[in-house]
Amino acid sequence: MDVVSDAISTVRVGSPSSSRLRVAGAWCVRLAPYEGAGFHVVLSGSCLLVTDGGGAPVPLGPGDVVLLPHGAGHVLAHAAAGAAELRRAVPFEEVRDTDVRRPGPGPEVELLCGKYRLDRSRTHPLLAELPQVVHLPHRAGGHPELQAAVGLLARELAERRAGGCLALPSLLDLLLVYLVRAWTAEAGTGAWPAALSDPVTAAALRALHSDPAAPWTAARLAAEAGVSRATLARRFTALVGRPPMAYLTWWRLMLAATRLRATDAPLAAVARETGYGSPYALSHAFNREFGTTPGRYRSLRAS
Repeated sequence: MDVVSDAISTVRVGSPSSSRLRVAGAWCVRLAPYEGAGFHVVLSGSCLLVTDGGGAPVPLGPGDVVLLPHGAGHVLAHAAAGAAELRRAVPFEEVRDTDVRRPGPGPEVELLCGKYRLDRSRTHPLLAELPQVVHLPHRAGGHPELQAAVGLLARELAERRAGGCLALPSLLDLLLVYLVRAWTAEAGTGAWPAALSDPVTAAALRALHSDPAAPWTAARLAAEAGVSRATLARRFTALVGRPPMAYLTWWRLMLAATRLRATDAPLAAVARETGYGSPYALSHAFNREFGTTPGRYRSLRAS
């Protein structure tokens, strides 16, 4: 695994949900705050997105994709909507999966709107660093894999072919990966985009995420990154926010929490999979990080 894949897989729960929105005229809809992450794909037309809290409107055009990674409440509206119209937005639930034509000028707009279910108790700092709105406008030559996913989504919605009930959620999962990947490539600032572009830190992260249960030491990890222990510690800590071995301990416990939530594996097996020599060693570290034992954590997550 790699950092982006691991960061997403540890928080993703269940399957994404989506709805089609086809509107025209002077329309305006509100989407309430959500514990997961929201997304929109503009299949045709143009519109505005305005997040709660008075942020500047974000113009969206054909082929644009937007991710709201922290589930911020927001309004979608026709491109010429004013402040008074935005305040009168109707709930999204009243119009989703229907064709709505409001009085007033404005071409037809079609969007795919949806949500990803996330368990934020184990959010990786890479995802925590994402801004409230990740807007990736369509442009020639930009992120071809993302544009290909958008094209496949549009085709699945338009043609409703056999197997679409499986294809659509799989494409939406792929869309999330491409969105996070594109943000890390485009972000001008931020610790994690810098960490993933730094060859030394990125090499160490790849090694740790590829085999977190391995008997890593500072010397072995530095050799993997091709630098001295001091150089690795300095660069890794500056970009990631904690020393390499402290990051490894934290990541192992995040993996253990994921295994406890998602499987019925015995504690001894979870300990082996996450680099702990015994269930006791895992329990001690787990209690220090989460304030509860692995058994109680599993019971609480199940309930």
